[in-house]
Amino acid sequence: MKLKGHLLSAFLIGLVSLIGFSCMAILISAQKIERFDQTLISFIRGYESQALTTIMKFFTFIGSFPVVLVLFLIVSFILYSVLRCRAEVFLLGTVIIGTQVINQTLKVIFHRARPDFHLLIDVGGYSFPSGHAMSAFAVYGILAFIFWRHILNRFGRTTIVIFSSLLILIIGTSRIYLGVHYPSDIIGGYFASSVWLTVSIWFFQRYKEKEYTRTNLYKNKGIY
Repeated sequence: MKLKGHLLSAFLIGLVSLIGFSCMAILISAQKIERFDQTLISFIRGYESQALTTIMKFFTFIGSFPVVLVLFLIVSFILYSVLRCRAEVFLLGTVIIGTQVINQTLKVIFHRARPDFHLLIDVGGYSFPSGHAMSAFAVYGILAFIFWRHILNRFGRTTIVIFSSLLILIIGTSRIYLGVHYPSDIIGGYFASSVWLTVSIWFFQRYKEKEYTRTNLYKNKGIY
Protein backbone atom coordinates (compact mmCIF):
# COMPACT_ATOMS: atom_id res chain seq x y z
CA MET A 1 0.00 0.00 0.00
CA LYS A 2 1.02 3.61 -0.55
CA LEU A 3 0.53 4.22 3.15
CA LYS A 4 3.58 2.11 3.96
CA GLY A 5 5.66 4.31 1.69
CA HIS A 6 4.25 7.40 3.39
CA LEU A 7 5.13 5.98 6.80
CA LEU A 8 8.70 5.33 5.73
CA SER A 9 9.00 8.82 4.25
CA ALA A 10 7.67 10.41 7.45
CA PHE A 11 10.16 8.42 9.52
CA LEU A 12 13.13 9.42 7.38
CA ILE A 13 12.14 13.10 7.31
CA GLY A 14 11.66 13.08 11.06
CA LEU A 15 15.06 11.45 11.59
CA VAL A 16 16.86 13.95 9.35
CA SER A 17 15.06 16.83 11.08
CA LEU A 18 16.04 15.52 14.51
CA ILE A 19 19.68 15.33 13.44
CA GLY A 20 19.44 18.85 11.99
CA PHE A 21 17.98 20.26 15.20
CA SER A 22 20.59 18.48 17.31
CA CYS A 23 23.41 19.92 15.20
CA MET A 24 21.93 23.41 15.44
CA ALA A 25 21.52 23.11 19.21
CA ILE A 26 25.12 21.96 19.62
CA LEU A 27 26.46 24.84 17.50
CA ILE A 28 24.42 27.37 19.49
CA SER A 29 25.45 25.92 22.85
CA ALA A 30 29.11 25.97 21.76
CA GLN A 31 28.71 29.51 20.39
CA LYS A 32 30.00 28.40 17.01
CA ILE A 33 27.30 29.99 14.88
CA GLU A 34 27.61 33.71 15.60
CA ARG A 35 29.31 34.53 12.28
CA PHE A 36 26.59 32.76 10.32
CA ASP A 37 23.88 34.59 12.26
CA GLN A 38 25.47 38.01 11.90
CA THR A 39 26.13 37.57 8.18
CA LEU A 40 22.54 36.59 7.42
CA ILE A 41 21.12 39.31 9.70
CA SER A 42 23.21 41.96 7.93
CA PHE A 43 22.05 40.70 4.54
CA ILE A 44 18.35 40.71 5.44
CA ARG A 45 18.46 44.01 7.31
CA GLY A 46 20.22 45.57 4.33
CA TYR A 47 16.81 45.76 2.62
CA GLU A 48 15.17 47.65 5.48
CA SER A 49 12.55 50.22 4.49
CA GLN A 50 9.34 51.55 5.94
CA ALA A 51 7.21 49.65 3.43
CA LEU A 52 9.08 46.37 3.96
CA THR A 53 8.82 46.78 7.75
CA THR A 54 5.03 47.06 7.43
CA ILE A 55 4.94 43.93 5.28
CA MET A 56 7.13 41.97 7.69
CA LYS A 57 4.97 43.00 10.66
CA PHE A 58 1.96 41.69 8.73
CA PHE A 59 3.57 38.29 8.15
CA THR A 60 4.69 38.12 11.76
CA PHE A 61 1.04 38.69 12.71
CA ILE A 62 -0.01 35.83 10.41
CA GLY A 63 2.31 33.56 12.37
CA SER A 64 0.96 34.65 15.76
CA PHE A 65 -1.17 32.47 18.03
CA PRO A 66 -4.42 34.49 17.62
CA VAL A 67 -4.33 33.90 13.86
CA VAL A 68 -3.46 30.25 14.38
CA LEU A 69 -6.43 29.90 16.73
CA VAL A 70 -8.81 31.46 14.20
CA LEU A 71 -7.48 29.17 11.46
CA PHE A 72 -7.95 26.18 13.72
CA LEU A 73 -11.58 27.07 14.42
CA ILE A 74 -12.41 27.71 10.76
CA VAL A 75 -10.66 24.63 9.37
CA SER A 76 -12.00 22.43 12.18
CA PHE A 77 -15.54 23.53 11.40
CA ILE A 78 -15.07 22.67 7.72
CA LEU A 79 -13.47 19.31 8.47
CA TYR A 80 -15.99 18.30 11.12
CA SER A 81 -19.26 19.68 9.75
CA VAL A 82 -18.73 19.63 5.99
CA LEU A 83 -16.18 16.92 5.21
CA ARG A 84 -16.94 14.72 8.25
CA CYS A 85 -13.24 14.16 8.91
CA ARG A 86 -13.12 14.04 12.69
CA ALA A 87 -9.72 12.35 12.83
CA GLU A 88 -8.18 15.26 10.94
CA VAL A 89 -9.65 17.75 13.42
CA PHE A 90 -7.91 15.82 16.19
CA LEU A 91 -4.69 15.76 14.16
CA LEU A 92 -4.80 19.52 13.60
CA GLY A 93 -5.47 20.26 17.27
CA THR A 94 -2.75 17.88 18.43
CA VAL A 95 -0.16 19.47 16.15
CA ILE A 96 -1.02 23.01 17.25
CA ILE A 97 -1.10 22.28 20.99
CA GLY A 98 1.97 20.05 20.84
CA THR A 99 3.95 22.71 18.99
CA GLN A 100 3.28 25.28 21.70
CA VAL A 101 4.23 22.88 24.49
CA ILE A 102 7.41 21.71 22.76
CA ASN A 103 8.48 25.25 21.92
CA GLN A 104 8.09 26.54 25.47
CA THR A 105 9.90 23.48 26.83
CA LEU A 106 12.85 23.93 24.47
CA LYS A 107 13.06 27.65 25.22
CA VAL A 108 13.39 26.91 28.93
CA ILE A 109 16.00 24.22 28.29
CA PHE A 110 18.24 26.38 26.09
CA HIS A 111 17.32 29.81 27.59
CA ARG A 112 19.01 31.70 24.76
CA ALA A 113 18.66 35.48 25.03
CA ARG A 114 17.10 37.34 22.13
CA PRO A 115 19.09 39.75 19.96
CA ASP A 116 19.38 43.10 21.72
CA PHE A 117 20.18 45.40 18.81
CA HIS A 118 17.93 47.37 16.44
CA LEU A 119 14.63 45.81 17.50
CA LEU A 120 11.65 46.92 15.40
CA ILE A 121 9.05 45.36 17.72
CA ASP A 122 8.92 44.58 21.43
CA VAL A 123 8.87 40.93 22.51
CA GLY A 124 9.79 38.94 25.59
CA GLY A 125 10.91 35.45 26.45
CA TYR A 126 13.77 33.32 25.20
CA SER A 127 14.93 33.15 21.61
CA PHE A 128 15.70 29.53 20.67
CA PRO A 129 13.88 27.97 18.97
CA SER A 130 11.62 30.55 17.36
CA GLY A 131 7.99 30.08 18.34
CA HIS A 132 6.79 31.79 15.18
CA ALA A 133 8.97 29.54 13.02
CA MET A 134 7.76 26.41 14.78
CA SER A 135 4.14 27.50 14.68
CA ALA A 136 4.26 28.50 11.01
CA PHE A 137 5.96 25.27 9.95
CA ALA A 138 3.62 23.08 11.98
CA VAL A 139 0.33 24.85 11.26
CA TYR A 140 0.74 25.65 7.59
CA GLY A 141 2.54 22.36 7.06
CA ILE A 142 -0.28 20.30 8.57
CA LEU A 143 -2.89 22.35 6.70
CA ALA A 144 -1.05 21.59 3.45
CA PHE A 145 -1.07 17.89 4.37
CA ILE A 146 -4.78 17.91 5.19
CA PHE A 147 -5.82 19.80 2.07
CA TRP A 148 -3.50 17.58 -0.01
CA ARG A 149 -5.65 14.62 1.05
CA HIS A 150 -8.81 16.29 -0.25
CA ILE A 151 -7.48 17.78 -3.49
CA LEU A 152 -6.96 15.19 -6.19
CA ASN A 153 -5.50 17.21 -9.07
CA ARG A 154 -1.78 17.88 -9.36
CA PHE A 155 -2.12 21.62 -9.94
CA GLY A 156 -4.09 22.11 -6.73
CA ARG A 157 -1.67 20.06 -4.69
CA THR A 158 1.36 21.85 -6.13
CA THR A 159 -0.23 25.23 -5.45
CA ILE A 160 -0.88 24.33 -1.81
CA VAL A 161 2.68 23.12 -1.25
CA ILE A 162 4.24 26.21 -2.86
CA PHE A 163 1.93 28.63 -1.04
CA SER A 164 2.52 26.98 2.34
CA SER A 165 6.28 26.84 1.81
CA LEU A 166 6.49 30.51 0.89
CA LEU A 167 4.34 31.49 3.85
CA ILE A 168 6.52 29.51 6.26
CA LEU A 169 9.70 31.01 4.78
CA ILE A 170 8.45 34.61 4.87
CA ILE A 171 7.14 34.33 8.43
CA GLY A 172 10.52 33.04 9.57
CA THR A 173 12.35 35.76 7.66
CA SER A 174 10.11 38.42 9.18
CA ARG A 175 11.34 37.51 12.66
CA ILE A 176 14.96 38.02 11.59
CA TYR A 177 14.13 41.26 9.80
CA LEU A 178 12.30 42.66 12.84
CA GLY A 179 15.33 41.89 15.00
CA VAL A 180 13.70 39.50 17.47
CA HIS A 181 15.42 36.27 16.38
CA TYR A 182 18.72 34.99 15.12
CA PRO A 183 18.62 33.01 11.85
CA SER A 184 19.69 29.92 13.81
CA ASP A 185 16.55 30.35 15.96
CA ILE A 186 14.43 30.14 12.82
CA ILE A 187 16.26 27.17 11.34
CA GLY A 188 16.18 25.35 14.67
CA GLY A 189 12.47 26.08 14.93
CA TYR A 190 11.86 24.62 11.48
CA PHE A 191 13.78 21.46 12.36
CA ALA A 192 12.04 21.03 15.72
CA SER A 193 8.63 21.55 14.19
CA SER A 194 9.43 19.16 11.35
CA VAL A 195 10.17 16.42 13.88
CA TRP A 196 6.87 16.94 15.68
CA LEU A 197 4.93 17.28 12.41
CA THR A 198 6.30 14.09 10.90
CA VAL A 199 5.72 12.14 14.14
CA SER A 200 2.11 13.36 14.21
CA ILE A 201 1.58 12.47 10.54
CA TRP A 202 3.22 9.07 11.09
CA PHE A 203 0.75 8.18 13.85
CA PHE A 204 -2.14 9.56 11.81
CA GLN A 205 -1.17 7.47 8.79
CA ARG A 206 -0.83 4.40 10.99
CA TYR A 207 -4.31 5.03 12.33
CA LYS A 208 -5.74 5.45 8.82
CA GLU A 209 -4.01 2.27 7.66
CA LYS A 210 -5.52 0.27 10.53
CA GLU A 211 -8.92 1.85 9.90
CA TYR A 212 -8.69 0.95 6.20
CA THR A 213 -7.74 -2.65 7.02
CA ARG A 214 -10.50 -2.98 9.62
CA THR A 215 -13.15 -1.57 7.26
CA ASN A 216 -12.19 -3.97 4.45
CA LEU A 217 -12.20 -6.87 6.90
CA TYR A 218 -15.74 -6.04 8.01
CA LYS A 219 -16.86 -5.70 4.40
CA ASN A 220 -15.39 -9.08 3.49
CA LYS A 221 -17.24 -10.65 6.43
CA GLY A 222 -20.48 -9.06 5.31
CA ILE A 223 -20.87 -6.86 8.39
CA TYR A 224 -21.32 -3.75 6.26
